[in-house]
Amino acid sequence: MHAYMISRDSHASAEPRDRAFYQNPYPFYSELHATAPVFFWENYGHWCFAGFKEVNALLRDKRFGRQILHLATREQLGLPEPKPHVAAFDQTEKYSLLNLEPPAHTRLRTLVNRAFVSRQVEQLRPRIERLANELIDGFEADGQVELIKAYAAPIPAIVIAEMIGLPAEMAMQLVNWSNRMVTMYMFGVTHQTELDANQASAEFMDYLNGVIAERRSQPKDDLLTHMITTEVDGQRLDDEEIMSTAILLLNAGHEATVHTTGNAVKSILESGIEPTRLFAGDQQTAATVEECLRYDAPLHMFTRYALADVELEGGVRFKFGETIGLMLGAANRDPLRFTNSNSFDPFRSDGGNVSFGAGIHFCIGAPLARIELQVALKVLFQRLPALRLAAAPQYRDAYHFHGLERLDVRF
Repeated sequence: MHAYMISRDSHASAEPRDRAFYQNPYPFYSELHATAPVFFWENYGHWCFAGFKEVNALLRDKRFGRQILHLATREQLGLPEPKPHVAAFDQTEKYSLLNLEPPAHTRLRTLVNRAFVSRQVEQLRPRIERLANELIDGFEADGQVELIKAYAAPIPAIVIAEMIGLPAEMAMQLVNWSNRMVTMYMFGVTHQTELDANQASAEFMDYLNGVIAERRSQPKDDLLTHMITTEVDGQRLDDEEIMSTAILLLNAGHEATVHTTGNAVKSILESGIEPTRLFAGDQQTAATVEECLRYDAPLHMFTRYALADVELEGGVRFKFGETIGLMLGAANRDPLRFTNSNSFDPFRSDGGNVSFGAGIHFCIGAPLARIELQVALKVLFQRLPALRLAAAPQYRDAYHFHGLERLDVRF
């Protein structure tokens, strides 16, 4: 019995919280590609796009945006009023780069972009390599480990914490807050989940408030000080903007990389390909990482609002304020774009993916994430050549954020 259904009129239903579905959404995507790459997802109540060409184009289409309340009121759009019990969470999102549209987006992104350009993050490679080796030193003698908690999570969490200017020993607390906050993006969020995410948001802001105050009196050579002191067009960021940006960078700076690391190790081990071939030289290592990002993406859906009445090629129409879903995980498996799209092939000549998005919201941390993945995977397989799965890996119950709950391995 399938965990999904696609009808003739391009309507589909697939329950995002159904275990069979979130453990493996790829059969659903294959059927969509064959029958309805543009479809109305009943469970979400909006139209979605699964084709690579369409997703790539819509990510860049300025008629769609991440924000709508700068153009209309909640009342006009028929949106519910904000919930008082998630006020702290909403506060962290208020100036999030992910949600802003120009000109506010341009101003904030210009400010932090400098820290994330390739030549800047390339300097972090030795630090990441040292960290990867230290973590393996800590569990190598055990002969087995749960890899997400022991390796995949600490690397990006420590690196982004240090970049922003927070102590490395705070990294796993930041991961805890982040994990609790992203549950807000899950399908069918419960009241209890909302309360917990809000509590995590309040604790996170409280901690950062203290650090921001400290940096104002004692500046350091870190990204937080840069955000506090730099002017853009004669204006400085206020504390709320600094807070939202720091939280976004900390959360986004590890969340997807943790998932990609775990998913990549699973893909490599299940493929049976000899790891020495996958990491033979920088070029092949980079190609392996790109294929891991394509084959089992860390983020499966990104939504956009129609910022005007829009008619797309093929006559699909959207009214101002309507939501559309861009299916990154499905686009990466589009057979029209990739030969043997459901096969893991790090030697393919038609590589590429939309895992980092595209357009003005293209992931600011992509150069950093790529370096972290290249180093973490290469070091792991070099140090532990006998690495193998100790149990069937299980994905978390969070369809959007497609990552493993745990990854038990032996070596």
